Amino acid sequence: ASSNKQIILCKDEAVPRGEMGKRQALENDDKTMKTQDNKAHQNNLKQLCRICGVPFKTDCYKRTHPVHGPVDEETLWLLRKREKKATSWPDLISKVFKIDVRGDVDSIHPTRFCHDCWSIIHRKFSNTPYKVCFSRNSMKEWQRHSPNCDVCHTTCQGVKRKSQPPSVQYGKPAKIVAECAQINTNLKNQAQINKNLMKEIISCKNIHLSTKLLAVNYPIDFIKSISCQICEHILADPVETSCRHLFCRICILKCFKVMGSYCPSCWYPCFPTDLVTPVKSFLNILDNLGIRCTVKECDEEILHEKYGQHLSSHKEMKDRQLYSHINKGGRPRQHLLSLTRRAQKHRLRELKRQVKAFAEKEEGGDIKSVCMTLFLLALRAKNEHRQADELEAIMQGRGSGLHPAVCLAIRVNTFLSCSQYHKMYRTVKAVTGRQIFQPLHALRTAEKALLPGYHPFEWKPPLKNVSTNTEVGIIDGLSGLPLSIDDYPVDTITKRFRYDAALVCALKDMEEEILEGMKAKNLDDYLHGPFTVVVKESCDGMGDVSEKHGSGPAVPEKAVRFSFTVMNIDIAHGNESKRIFEEVKPNSELCCKPLCLMLADESDHETLTAILSPLIAEREAMKNSELLLEMGGILRTFKFIFRGTGYDEKLVREVEGLEASGSTYICTLCDATRVEASKNVVFHSITRSHAENLERYEIWRSNPYHESVDKLRDRVKGVSAKPFIETVPSIDALHCDIGNAAEFYRIFQMEICEVYKNPDVSKEERKRWQLALDKHLRKKMNLKPMMRMSGNFARKLMSKETVEAVCELIKCEERHEALKELMDLYLKMKPVWRSSCPAKECPELLCQYSYNSQRFAELLSTKFKYRYEGKITNYFHKTLAHVPEIIERDGSIGAWASEGN
Repeated sequence: ASSNKQIILCKDEAVPRGEMGKRQALENDDKTMKTQDNKAHQNNLKQLCRICGVPFKTDCYKRTHPVHGPVDEETLWLLRKREKKATSWPDLISKVFKIDVRGDVDSIHPTRFCHDCWSIIHRKFSNTPYKVCFSRNSMKEWQRHSPNCDVCHTTCQGVKRKSQPPSVQYGKPAKIVAECAQINTNLKNQAQINKNLMKEIISCKNIHLSTKLLAVNYPIDFIKSISCQICEHILADPVETSCRHLFCRICILKCFKVMGSYCPSCWYPCFPTDLVTPVKSFLNILDNLGIRCTVKECDEEILHEKYGQHLSSHKEMKDRQLYSHINKGGRPRQHLLSLTRRAQKHRLRELKRQVKAFAEKEEGGDIKSVCMTLFLLALRAKNEHRQADELEAIMQGRGSGLHPAVCLAIRVNTFLSCSQYHKMYRTVKAVTGRQIFQPLHALRTAEKALLPGYHPFEWKPPLKNVSTNTEVGIIDGLSGLPLSIDDYPVDTITKRFRYDAALVCALKDMEEEILEGMKAKNLDDYLHGPFTVVVKESCDGMGDVSEKHGSGPAVPEKAVRFSFTVMNIDIAHGNESKRIFEEVKPNSELCCKPLCLMLADESDHETLTAILSPLIAEREAMKNSELLLEMGGILRTFKFIFRGTGYDEKLVREVEGLEASGSTYICTLCDATRVEASKNVVFHSITRSHAENLERYEIWRSNPYHESVDKLRDRVKGVSAKPFIETVPSIDALHCDIGNAAEFYRIFQMEICEVYKNPDVSKEERKRWQLALDKHLRKKMNLKPMMRMSGNFARKLMSKETVEAVCELIKCEERHEALKELMDLYLKMKPVWRSSCPAKECPELLCQYSYNSQRFAELLSTKFKYRYEGKITNYFHKTLAHVPEIIERDGSIGAWASEGN
């Protein structure tokens, strides 16, 4: 009890409280000391370079750069000049010094680097020829802080002040000068030793040409520029390093192997992958140097480029002299190449036996490879590298010529006819002496693999009235037509593919995409289907085409093209259907496959019917059959759904038997007349169909109710001919743009003429204001007036800038507002029918479409009543009344439109 120490129990031990307090105090002191040491260590690290470990005190300007920061402006400008993409210091440090600083820890690694390392990075990317060398051994390895820490130990010691040099004794100045001279001499001697060592390494005296052989006494500096920096011979197969020094390829590669990856001239880090061929102008200078021949009694001056050939000719002459000496007294021995093939075989029979024996023993009997390799080595030995490269390409199976498929692509993309291509092929072959381009028959063989009729397939059940032969390529579009004397004469030239063969070819082209789509949906590769293929059909006139040459029937200078596009492919899997392919660019010419091309006018109903009828018959037969086609090594089943949406309004009226576009029945989707459409602008639904048009045609043809022409026409709603192609009621987005732009152009004219005030404006007045509008648009919008509006003109015209320009010619502010609002509403509606997928690309505008269309219709019936009272244009009606219904049915209008045709 006499003890003052109180006892407490903790973990079954009795420890005096006083001792415990001392221990805690010691531990706290220890932690404080460690924290202070770490802080001191980090402060010391801040004074050192991250890359080389040198203290920043050595730089009098104290220039440092952050290791993890962005590059400075000077470096950024240099990188842009060199077209490098790195923008942060870690990337550059990794490239130049091969140090990864991304995982640095502040307690272990310095956070900045010195200006010397910055200069090395600059020289690496600026290709300056200054001496720069950074040894891998000089890179500092950083460790955690420890009692024997190098960083803290070195810093604590400090930098010793240099001792004062002893006072100069004026009696002995010669000793100091002698010492400096001795140091310089030692350095020069070392450089000379290095140079002599490199010359011994390469030993190219017998291979490369000395500069003493130059025919002209060039200046010394020029001779240095054309000679190798290692062997001092004239450059042979020259290469340029990243520091812009020139060497013979063999010399520098040998130096790299022995002395390391540094430039032998400036010791700048350089690797074999950095070597590039000098610029062409320098090579031309090198090739055109005059060299004196080293052979006795030959005073010729030969170009450096042809020196090897010249020496070869001397060697051949020497060999001939030797042979003639051996055959003294007999007939002069002829050179091998001047002999006939039989004599060559006779002379080389012993060598042939030896080569054959060697090939069978060493190379498995491959005599051809042995002979070609010998020839290759002989060419390389004579510096005939160009011929050697061509031979090497042939040996590797590449060949010196182009692949037939590449030649075919060149012919097609440069729009060369067969005769033009053949002329080019013969010219190139005659001039170069090599067959770079392939002959026409090779192109035709390559073309067969790309065109329909190459892949075997089968239909189940077989197609009705269609041959089972699958090897059907391009066929005459008129073949198979049962023409009689009374039939309409078809004067046209037409070519087409069989519809089923063309579909098979398209599917085989998409084989990789289909299999990848199955993998993306986690489906097994071995699933055989059935696959459901949705095909968009398109048909359109191709404008004016004139036949430039050739004899044949007098055909119209117009063409019609029928084509198709595979839009999407689904596969039934369990109870659901999974989409494995969807065309991303449905209006691209790359995915639009041509089916039939005819020189005919699209308005010629009889010719169009006669030529397209076989195609339509094939399509109808395919609807009820399944295609069996091998894909990915497995026989798979395909079903087809055909949707004829790629027709403009003119052609829809033609093939569906409707009256022309000037008819009272203005719409190809509903039965509305022009007056009905102008009164009720927005609320219409799609009612027309191919089947209904066929029924109405029968009524029109037979007139079962014996009605008058007007009543009968009203009953059939404008059907006046037999429909022969089934189309899906839709809108052609491109012609919709053009038609609406043409209507806006008329509105602009009428607003300038102030027709809303005075409807009876004379034709002369209208013509005058039209010229003023054209002139103003040309000045402000660079829109040149056109006789017939094009798609590009329509796109430029329909913009807010155009309305602003037109308003400058209109005086009334109220009309400005009306015109701007009309254009603003139109520009909000336009993306909905132009985009390939409006639900993804413009969902807000899609939701606002009904409101915008109603407001647009309200403006037409109030502010622009003078133009739209009792009438409306075809495309305004379609735009305002049918767009939402079509998008709800198809998901898009732009994707299913015809501009890709």
